[in-house]
Amino acid sequence: MAEVKKRTFKKFTYGGITLESLLDLKEDQLSKILRSNARRKIRRQTPIKHLNVIKKCRKTKAAVTEVGEKPKTVKTHCRTMLIVPEMIGSVIAVYNGKQYNQLEVKPEMVGHMTGEFSLSYKTVSHGRPGIGATHSSRFIPLK
Repeated sequence: MAEVKKRTFKKFTYGGITLESLLDLKEDQLSKILRSNARRKIRRQTPIKHLNVIKKCRKTKAAVTEVGEKPKTVKTHCRTMLIVPEMIGSVIAVYNGKQYNQLEVKPEMVGHMTGEFSLSYKTVSHGRPGIGATHSSRFIPLK
């Protein structure tokens, strides 16, 4: 019988750099491979509240004892915060103006903002005109 090949998973890379080496990069080296908006954000210094969230992420990841267990949720209002490789694996709750939306940071999210994953509006699905409204834009004949 022919041997069944084990399924190989695609390794994550960002700009041709593997995840392990991404974690070792310094801030200025990371900014060279990020897209222009993220690069500009890093160049203009990260605000203290963003650094505090990163510190909290470090603490919660270090506090995890069992393998496969998720760290505690870190709540934040920072929607413009840049997701850096150091935050991968942590759970962040981002405020959308009404409630906190939880997101688990994955490697694909590096370089994006936290607010992109916590929508601040509901999608609108428009119904038929005249239903539920007293003044409708469409004429509905009487029966």
